[in-house]
Amino acid sequence: MFYALDTTSLNDPQIQALQRSLFPSALTLRRTPRTAHGFVEPLLVGGDALPLHMVLVPGGTFLMGSSDDEPERKEDEGPQHEVTVPPFFMGRYPVTQAQWRVVAAMSQVKRELHPDPSRFKGDNRPVEQVSWYDAVEVCARLSAHTSRQYRLPSEAEWEYACRAGTITPFYFGNTLTTEVANYKGNSTYADGPEGEYRAETTPVDHFGIANAFGLCDTHGNVNEWCQDHWHDSYAGAPTDGSAWIEGGNPDKRILRGGSWYDLPRYCQSAHRYPYVPDYLSYFLGFRVVCSAPRALHLPTG
Repeated sequence: MFYALDTTSLNDPQIQALQRSLFPSALTLRRTPRTAHGFVEPLLVGGDALPLHMVLVPGGTFLMGSSDDEPERKEDEGPQHEVTVPPFFMGRYPVTQAQWRVVAAMSQVKRELHPDPSRFKGDNRPVEQVSWYDAVEVCARLSAHTSRQYRLPSEAEWEYACRAGTITPFYFGNTLTTEVANYKGNSTYADGPEGEYRAETTPVDHFGIANAFGLCDTHGNVNEWCQDHWHDSYAGAPTDGSAWIEGGNPDKRILRGGSWYDLPRYCQSAHRYPYVPDYLSYFLGFRVVCSAPRALHLPTG
């Protein structure tokens, strides 16, 4: 079966029209060596800290979940099912501590935010020790202060973005090494080698590499919160890329990507794990997304 990316949504005339009509003048859509199109959020730019760079993830159809023969798979990663995801913007990196501090100083929407919650300090390290509710508050504050609606990714969006067209356990291939990701490197996956166990987070741009969509740090470093309620299988799951917030267990939300603390199998593209939404830990972080404007969904003539 062939799975295609909707690259028609990335043509230059549409992007230029999008820039002129939908974004403020301070915002510049741009290309970088490791991304297609995207934008930098002006509110979160300053000094030597990395900006909030939102990458345009093209729409497409993919096979979500792990195959029956994938090493160390879990039953809750199936059944595999085809999902069609509309285009959307996603943070190139997990939210950093410098970005968090800016948002924490904004006016409160529903809850207070600790200005410096992370155990492992560094402007460009991912913020950690943040709950699902904290992550939702960040999205609400960004939405209130910009012309865009920020939110957490759906589980389908997260996996689609992480895979970036690949079908292997990791977007790097069939195994993982500590030369490309930060995880419990003294453990191995499949035929992979042992490596360095750093026992802490690394700056989000530490490895200097990105997947085909221009996203970094989707395997390891910090687990990332998603919107969805926990369901213990994909039976009945949405096929349109939306968050699955009907049924299931609303007292648990989903983590994706694995962390510096985790075995490599927890960093697989298909791996999913439930946590209570008010949990705090030094291996929990998040990245933000926002839906692409409707103009990007229109077919070209």
